[in-house]
Amino acid sequence: MSNAFRIEYSSEALEDLIGIFAYISYDLLSPKNAQRQVNRIREVIRSLDFMPERYSLVDWEPWKSRNTHKVPVDNFVVFYIVEEEANKVTIIRILYSGRDIRNILR
Repeated sequence: MSNAFRIEYSSEALEDLIGIFAYISYDLLSPKNAQRQVNRIREVIRSLDFMPERYSLVDWEPWKSRNTHKVPVDNFVVFYIVEEEANKVTIIRILYSGRDIRNILR
C-alpha cells in the first residue's frame, strides 16, 4: 500500500506554468532556459507526493486557515493545499516571487 499523495493542478496553476514558459521562451528569447525552469518547478511539485506538509504554511488569511502551503523554486513560489483525507495535493498557483503575491491571491 502506497502513502503517496496524488498531485492535481488547478486551471490557474496550469496557466501559470504556460505563462512562465512563454515569458522566458518568447519575451526573454531563451527557450532552453524556459524548459529547464518549468522542469525544475515540476520536479519540486512531483516531490510533494511524499510528506507534502513539510513546507511552511502561508502566514496570511484567508490562505492560512485554508491550510495553504508554499514552496520556493528558484524565483518562483508554488502554492498548494494538502487534503489528508483524500490523499491529495492541489497546486493552486505558481507565481514569480517578485510580484505582489498577496494581492494576486485575493
